Amino acid sequence: MKKKKLSRKELTYIKILVPIVLLFFLFNTWPMLNGFFYSFTNYKGYGTYQTVGLQNYIDLFQDERVLHSYLFTFKYAICGTILVNVISLIMALGLNSRIRFKSALRGAYFVPNILGGLIIGYIFSFIFTYILPALGEMWNIGWLKNSILSSPTYAWIGVLIVGVWQAVAMTTIIYISGLQTVPEDVYEASRVDGAGKWTEFFKVTLPLIIPFVSINLILTTKNFMMVFDQIMSLTSGGPAQSTESISFLIYKNGLDGGQFGFQCANAVIFFIVIVLFSVVQQQITSKKEEQL
Repeated sequence: MKKKKLSRKELTYIKILVPIVLLFFLFNTWPMLNGFFYSFTNYKGYGTYQTVGLQNYIDLFQDERVLHSYLFTFKYAICGTILVNVISLIMALGLNSRIRFKSALRGAYFVPNILGGLIIGYIFSFIFTYILPALGEMWNIGWLKNSILSSPTYAWIGVLIVGVWQAVAMTTIIYISGLQTVPEDVYEASRVDGAGKWTEFFKVTLPLIIPFVSINLILTTKNFMMVFDQIMSLTSGGPAQSTESISFLIYKNGLDGGQFGFQCANAVIFFIVIVLFSVVQQQITSKKEEQL
């Protein structure tokens, strides 16, 4: 049987695809496989190493610092996910309504998403450390006189404020896209039936944008669990390791602390946790869509 000759269009696709696949394998898949291998060793990031089997994984569940970083990350991710999605949905409803300067406002609120996390973090660090305490002294407000970032109890709230402020923009864009898919006829029919604004939102709008809610929940949870830039620029994990996220701990102790193999095991467990969170969220929202 004579083999079919590839067309010029198919050859072009292959020429574009092969370099992309190679780059993805080189900079994503290969490092991931290497990290998985080193998780079974006592590699320090330099020099020689020996295989230690599952010892790194056993030690992970006995390390209080690692367990604390997981608790902090879960608390941060849950609070951040709820706040971002509530605020974003409210903003999306406002920006999707008939208001003046709607296009200009959409562009203005998206600015935080354009700036890098480190840049935003350093700006807010200056605000929390110098501007707000100065205002507290000026107005004689006790709780405002000291930087929130210096408190082991409340520093995470400062990090959360910055994370939420930056994450709201992209989430709002997705919600606006979802709201624009809802037919106007549906709203007109609900108004004819005498539905109020709250009933219209919960019985019409929300059920029809559930797929977009699902996407946002998964993305925001993943992003908040992988928080790094805000920690690096605001607190560096302090004070007293109270804001040490999993990603920051993996970076700090893996590259600077001589725990490369141990933190590779931590990264593997963290990857599994994120995947499980995403799968569970997807299953829950999928069932919700079927019920509606």
